[in-house]
Amino acid sequence: MEDAARILQLVVNGAAAGCIYGLIALGFVLIYKATEMVNFAQGDIMMLGGFIAFSLITKFGMNYWLGGLLAVVITGIFGYLLDAIVLRRVVGQPQFAVVMLTLGLGFIFRAVAGITWGYDSVGFNTPFTNRTLNIGGLVLGADNLSIIVGTVLLCIVLFLFFGKTRIGIAMQAASQNQLAAYYMGIPVRRIFSLIWAISAGVACLAGILLSPVSMIDVNMGSLGIKAFAAAVIGGFGSIPGSVIGGVLVGIVEQFAGYKLPAGFQEVTANIVLLAMLLVRPQGLFAERMGKRV
Repeated sequence: MEDAARILQLVVNGAAAGCIYGLIALGFVLIYKATEMVNFAQGDIMMLGGFIAFSLITKFGMNYWLGGLLAVVITGIFGYLLDAIVLRRVVGQPQFAVVMLTLGLGFIFRAVAGITWGYDSVGFNTPFTNRTLNIGGLVLGADNLSIIVGTVLLCIVLFLFFGKTRIGIAMQAASQNQLAAYYMGIPVRRIFSLIWAISAGVACLAGILLSPVSMIDVNMGSLGIKAFAAAVIGGFGSIPGSVIGGVLVGIVEQFAGYKLPAGFQEVTANIVLLAMLLVRPQGLFAERMGKRV
């Protein structure tokens, strides 16, 4: 019975960590589906969003919900301006140029965060801090459960947004065929900037959800590497696949840390990624990457 409880505990903890990877991976996929750009600064945008939430909640005294919502909005606006002012200039350039630009932006974001908030780890209390939930004798952290529930709710909201709203449908059209969308009167450039805004807002939400279980610091953007692995495992182009890939990586990490010697947990994501590339290079839920004309 104890082993079953321990396994369930590992699954919940792994799913919570994996949801964070999945949310960051979701940003990778949204941007890639629309612009065919890979944003390697996505993890660092999450870090900035976490610091913004920290400032609003601790420095300005806002409550968790209002401060978190405002942080998501501010980070979303930042993502919109980042595309409109900087990244739009490299559209159509070789992928190497895009990769180097986003990597460089990540270093800049870390430097700015260090100058602004310092290099020490910080955090803030949430309604889920130090709370537990007893389910049939199994004690689970409310912080981990909040990450899972928050991720599920966000996926539902995004599904309804892309499938039921005019802007969401326009985003899908622009990602399928930019020229046709333009001739249909869709403001493609503005739509792409909105996609960057949504991706940045999602990354910020990941940073906020992560705050109860991990401190915020300038190096937390390195989680973007694991998120990139999750996006590839799920199928680089599949929105649900990115979240499922993240959960898979998180659960495997937890079991690796429990069963294998120290050090294996940190490289688990890369091992799973390599195994997936050998067995199924297109990912678990691969979508056709060609654009419809």
